[in-house]
Amino acid sequence: MYRDNTKVVKIGNKVIGGGNPIMIQSMTNTHTEDVVKTVAQIKALEKAGCDIIRATVPTHEAALAFKEIKKQINIPLVADIHFDYRLAIEAMENGADKIRINPGNIGGKDKIKAVVDVAKERNIPIRVGVNSGSLEKDILEKYHGVTAEGIVESALDKVKIIEDLGYDNLVVSIKSSDVLMSVKTHELISKECNHPLHVGITEAGTAFSGTIKSSIGLGLILNQGIGDTIRVSLTDDPVKEVLTAKQILRTLGLRKGGIEVVSCPTCGRTQIDLISLAKRVEEEVSNYDLDLKLAVMGCVVNGPGEAKEADLGIAGGKGVGVLIKHGEIVKKVPEEQLFDVLKEELDNWEK
Repeated sequence: MYRDNTKVVKIGNKVIGGGNPIMIQSMTNTHTEDVVKTVAQIKALEKAGCDIIRATVPTHEAALAFKEIKKQINIPLVADIHFDYRLAIEAMENGADKIRINPGNIGGKDKIKAVVDVAKERNIPIRVGVNSGSLEKDILEKYHGVTAEGIVESALDKVKIIEDLGYDNLVVSIKSSDVLMSVKTHELISKECNHPLHVGITEAGTAFSGTIKSSIGLGLILNQGIGDTIRVSLTDDPVKEVLTAKQILRTLGLRKGGIEVVSCPTCGRTQIDLISLAKRVEEEVSNYDLDLKLAVMGCVVNGPGEAKEADLGIAGGKGVGVLIKHGEIVKKVPEEQLFDVLKEELDNWEK
């Protein structure tokens, strides 16, 4: 499996590659220069389960802000650099645990060497990023447009530039907004290099469309044993990116822990407001550090049977509900008490 055979890369207090657990990454959307807002957002992302956070460094002030931000957070901080190689150097000098660059847009080889020299001196990993929208003219001409093969060739060219400078502490990222093209690029590059891969579907869209695209794309890639860090890119609150990424990993069996909520789709037998109840339960369970399956059912006729595989469940009927443990009804309660009874069970659940 590709993931087991990649090089191991240390990013701050996290380790990726070589079969280590897949890390969830997100990116702040605050102005990095605003330390208070940036730290607040990172703290919220940490709480949601973010393992690594990236922040843009478009200015000298943003690079300087890294020093103060680093003091107040607990997860590795990655600097996102475009165009100005000096900002990459400043970010590393101010505590960046990793930098993300596209060697094709920060200048000539002398500027790339200046960045690599500082990274080498401090043993800071470099994420080499290539997007389908940033391919060079000669690559586009060679492949008659944007193709998976062209993206991979461009990425490997960038990797070689840094390797030729004597540095291989690298993570590779190749992204496209085309889901199936993204899948193909990862299948191709996994045969060509052994650097850890950061996987994501770029510009995936809103929470609705972006979740679907990311789930399909990441699912197809990760299920082949490819990918060491992931980001779900959504036009929304970054916390939703992290929660979606966690669910993708759990669904694929790549991450354990957390409460998995299953609920029925509702039908004509449903006699309670199951949609609101299920949403309320899903929001509440994120506060518990428990590894269990929880069922929320809308029918006391089939609910207990459908909840047999769950550790805990509730099912509602007209005016009455039942609490279910390991497939057995253990208590009947008035409908309006269902949520509170469930919460009490979770509060007293033994890990």
